[in-house]
Amino acid sequence: MFNDYFAAGSRGEPDPVSGERPKKLKYGVGGQWKESASQKYMPCFDPSTGAVIALAPQCTADEVEEAIEAAAKAFPAWRDTPVSKRVQVLFRMKALLDSHLDELTYLCAQENGKKWDEAQGDILKVIEVVEFAAGAPHIMKGDSIANVSPGYDTVRFNEPIGVFAGIAPWNFPAMIPQGWMAPICIVTGNTLVLKAASFAPQCALRITELWYEAGLPAGVLNVITTSRNEAEIFLKHPKIRGVSFVGSTSVGLHIYSTAAANGKRVQALTEAKNHALVMRDCVLDRTVASIVNSFTGCAGERCMALPCVVVENAIADAFVAAIAKACKDINLGPAYNKASGLGPVVNQGHKDFVLNWIETGVKEGATLVLDGRKPKVPRGCEKGFFVGPTIFDHVTEAMSIGREEIFGPVLCVKRVDDFEQGLAVMNASRFANGSVIYTESGHYAREFAYRTDGGMVGVNVGIPVPLGIFGFTGHKQSFFGDLHCMGRDGFIFFTESKNVTTTWFTGKSAPAKPSTWDGTMTR
Repeated sequence: MFNDYFAAGSRGEPDPVSGERPKKLKYGVGGQWKESASQKYMPCFDPSTGAVIALAPQCTADEVEEAIEAAAKAFPAWRDTPVSKRVQVLFRMKALLDSHLDELTYLCAQENGKKWDEAQGDILKVIEVVEFAAGAPHIMKGDSIANVSPGYDTVRFNEPIGVFAGIAPWNFPAMIPQGWMAPICIVTGNTLVLKAASFAPQCALRITELWYEAGLPAGVLNVITTSRNEAEIFLKHPKIRGVSFVGSTSVGLHIYSTAAANGKRVQALTEAKNHALVMRDCVLDRTVASIVNSFTGCAGERCMALPCVVVENAIADAFVAAIAKACKDINLGPAYNKASGLGPVVNQGHKDFVLNWIETGVKEGATLVLDGRKPKVPRGCEKGFFVGPTIFDHVTEAMSIGREEIFGPVLCVKRVDDFEQGLAVMNASRFANGSVIYTESGHYAREFAYRTDGGMVGVNVGIPVPLGIFGFTGHKQSFFGDLHCMGRDGFIFFTESKNVTTTWFTGKSAPAKPSTWDGTMTR
């Protein structure tokens, strides 16, 4: 079944960079790979070279309906499969992911642009959640009380709900659709229709093949690529019970308000503008290394990047000089070359987006300390989508570059006098995914953790994403919904509670007349 998601003998026009004819991709529904009837295909690039490597179909409305129907058809039997049997699929899936780690790492690096270790981390995060979800028999257990009222017992069960839709972004093509969304949804007994990102869909497609190989029944997991217009079907379709989304704040708010208005559960993880507060007592060299990693890692294309630093004036000059020096030593190169220190952004459109933000920063009057608009790249990468590390100093709250998500390797430095001013600057943001403090003071670390608006807090940790057992807890306009992804919240999101109260009586033990509050009162 390897690479069955490629349409056999069906290829697009030769790519001007590579000279090769990119393969057309299929969509997966009901355990089968099918070629779309759509005439519209989205080019998928190798960001390191600029070559088109695949063409993703914009599946039609009928094909979206087909995927939903397949998931709905598969739900009753999968719901009735004992959770211990469902977990066996996850055990086999974990083994398959381990054995295909290098293959999947290369695929992620090639289609997204993450450098090798970052791409490998994308896959390892899938494995992490599969391992966590394998604990479902324990996590899904309900509660019970015997004799909750005289002669009455109550048991609470956690049950699957039905068909869910997952709408995934391009920046983590494996971790988000196949880690944050699929494992917990599947193991709790639900079925899923995944909308993979059209820019980078192959990781989601290939891992779906592995789910099939692991023994997942047909229709439990279906994967499509389509435009935003067709994805709108999920938000109102009567057979979709919930939607999990990761992407922009504007789209996330639309999905949340529309799907919730149609009676669906929604978790929408959206944008961020994470800040770090650098105190004068920090260990400067280690702090600089951490921040460079945090704002350039994954080319800045992650909602837990660290694009803003609020630094005390007492060390600001030394801090900026050290950051600039460290960034100049980063070598740009192909994502799949293990020696590369920074890979490209995902495509030309996003590169232009980041470059426009750099132009905006210059126009707004920020000091451009390091300019990454024309980086030096290795031979063969001249047409790749590279943006070098970029640093702005003296960024103020009046400048949009310090408020809005740039999603690239761009750092904004804001100067403050002390802890209180720095915390106020950070908490003024409308986003609150993560926040970080660099300090050796236990007092300031504790105050910061208690008072910051950020939902994920780092003390001398630049990317404070907790393991999947804790969940991903963004706040403010970085999240819309009531239950976060992964962790215990993830299991609650994909299940609903049922309380069963029972009493038994025969012959003379039966009351002549039940109470108005039958079994629900203790006196």
